[in-house]
Amino acid sequence: MSLKRTGVIRKAAAKPRGGVAVAHHKNTADMPAERLPAPPTVILPMQQHIGAPCEPVVKVGDTVGLGQLIADSERPVSVPIHASVSGKVTAIGETPLPNGVISPSITIESDGEMRLFEGIAPPKIETKEDFIKAVRDSGLVGLGGAGFPAHIKLNTPPGKEVDTLIVNVAECEPFITVDYRECLDNSWDVLSGICTIREFLGIKNVIIAIEDNKPLAVEELKKLAANSCNAKENIQVTVLKSRYPQGAEKVIIHAVTGRKVPPGKLPADAGCLVMNVASVAFVARYLKSGKSLTSRSLTVDGSAIAEPKNVRVPIGTDIGYIIEHCGGFKTDPYKLLMGGPMMGLALIGPNIPLLKQNNAILAFSANDRRTKTERPCIRCGRCVKACPMLLTPFAIARFARTDNYEKLEPLGATACMECGCCAYACPSGIPLVQYMRLAKSMHSEQEAKK
Repeated sequence: MSLKRTGVIRKAAAKPRGGVAVAHHKNTADMPAERLPAPPTVILPMQQHIGAPCEPVVKVGDTVGLGQLIADSERPVSVPIHASVSGKVTAIGETPLPNGVISPSITIESDGEMRLFEGIAPPKIETKEDFIKAVRDSGLVGLGGAGFPAHIKLNTPPGKEVDTLIVNVAECEPFITVDYRECLDNSWDVLSGICTIREFLGIKNVIIAIEDNKPLAVEELKKLAANSCNAKENIQVTVLKSRYPQGAEKVIIHAVTGRKVPPGKLPADAGCLVMNVASVAFVARYLKSGKSLTSRSLTVDGSAIAEPKNVRVPIGTDIGYIIEHCGGFKTDPYKLLMGGPMMGLALIGPNIPLLKQNNAILAFSANDRRTKTERPCIRCGRCVKACPMLLTPFAIARFARTDNYEKLEPLGATACMECGCCAYACPSGIPLVQYMRLAKSMHSEQEAKK
């Protein structure tokens, strides 16, 4: 299928920096998300976003409806949590998260009815402030995996001018296909979300950025852009070369605009707002229906999964329940991941609740094991070449290992986004990402002492 330049196709502004070529494995690309039945129970952690955790506003024994507010926080960087099923609150306790953090949580026993909370109604919006508040009330966080509160991202800091909205459809991690399906199955929600965000934020330009391994989605997005491309609506599609981590915020900004986000700065400092395509589409649906973020689509795949597919599941559903509805394990899983194979978190088992920002569950058999034996660094420089943030991972690892903070600090380890490209490229099997995390931890400790 041709991807030649047209009136709505825009060439990339810059060549990708670093990165690695990974196999795509988009096995579920032809599968629209299948809605799963209501689970028997859901566990809703109070920490499902970057920022302050929420506090329960319900108590054990309360009956709740789907979409009812059950937890919130007065802290600015926080997002409310809503009941993802109708039923009864049976426990308020704690639950482990994939990153090892123990979070307060609310358990709801489902009545199987998925009965909407009677107070649900579309929000009334007349101003930018109304719009930002509505997005916060919806419970939206970045659905691409970051979990950053969407209302914070949309509320441009004073003194910053954002002229470009970048809709991120790169989906550069192997296996994951839910953003691709969003473009094909809910394309008009995507367009409606774009128009709404532009209207209330006064953004001039929109660039929909997508990798070239998704030609059907490119054609669908071209149609959307063509239907809206006039003097007042400058919506263009940029087709990027498939290369990981093309979808990372700072990487995609540089690729489609040529602008660079300085270390320690935000996209707004480069005049850009980057939003995942599923987040954009959700904004449109919420404003029409008033239904908060209570479910999400995710990819379930991997060699240990009997029936790989895309599914739509209530937030807080046990991962084991999701896997059962995908045929279960066809072989003993050697590794179970929440997220993609490059940046996903390894799980100790399937009894973990689904979080708002989780876009995939992957399970692999022992036959897929590709563990490298760690050997001394040979100074080949492949990690440097692969790093999209232009860091020197081998040097950072060296000084982090020896606890030499004085030499470590000038190397800028805090700019690392932990994409894993350095470790993927390293022929010596050095766990460079772990050393990068150690270096960032050392920096945090030093800052806390000041």
